[in-house]
Amino acid sequence: MAQTTDSGQSTNSLIGLVGSVTGSKTNSQDVCCTTLRALRQTIRQTGYQFMDTSNSATEVRFFNIGEATAFSEAGSDGAAEMAVLLTWIHSYLMANNADLGRTGAVCPFTKQAAKLDTVRVAVSLADASRERDAFLLARRAFGELNDIPSRKGMEHFRTVIIGFPGFAGEAGVAALKRIQRAHRTYSLARGRMIGLMHVSSEDQGLWNRDFRPLRSPIPILAVRHMVEQDAPFAALHPALMLAYLARFPFKGARRLASHWRGT
Repeated sequence: MAQTTDSGQSTNSLIGLVGSVTGSKTNSQDVCCTTLRALRQTIRQTGYQFMDTSNSATEVRFFNIGEATAFSEAGSDGAAEMAVLLTWIHSYLMANNADLGRTGAVCPFTKQAAKLDTVRVAVSLADASRERDAFLLARRAFGELNDIPSRKGMEHFRTVIIGFPGFAGEAGVAALKRIQRAHRTYSLARGRMIGLMHVSSEDQGLWNRDFRPLRSPIPILAVRHMVEQDAPFAALHPALMLAYLARFPFKGARRLASHWRGT
């Protein structure tokens, strides 16, 4: 991946790519410089002192959809919470929604991933006082993602979804937001995306600004691969746009241009 430094050929190439999309060298350089400053600030803000792994985060089990369904019906600790997570995945995330503003499932990516058996789910029973455990579990999710078996050429459909029912409420969601921010640079550097869903999310939909697509009955962190189709998301966030163009320099630039033209 290209290095995000203030000087050097890699950054200049990205500035040129953004310029070819925006049609303005000055604007593209401003965007990239702002992005680099934001990335450095993020790095400074991610000083979690939580890097050991000898804790309960390693005890959380990850399941494929079939295994998770069986677990949710077993009546053991976490079964009811897993059932809530699976119901949301099936009835919302992989289903059509009239308020979405386009046809198809809310998340077509997850629907296809489920068919390919490349979805892994987990539920943490930690409460909001155990932010350290939640951070480590989120970090572990990146390794779990890489370990998901997949057919050649289908690796980008791998995704990990973790429910945090004990983090419901303002303090818990704030803790998960800190964890998400702390992983932003880590995630982008690896071509990954980390998203946060919760019951009071105010993030707007891409096709219907009145729709709130990231609402879920329990707080959730999800990790997946960055894909070419992420252009609409990249267009909203300078740091993501830089990482997106580094990963998909030509096809990504075309997709961004198409998005900005509204085609």
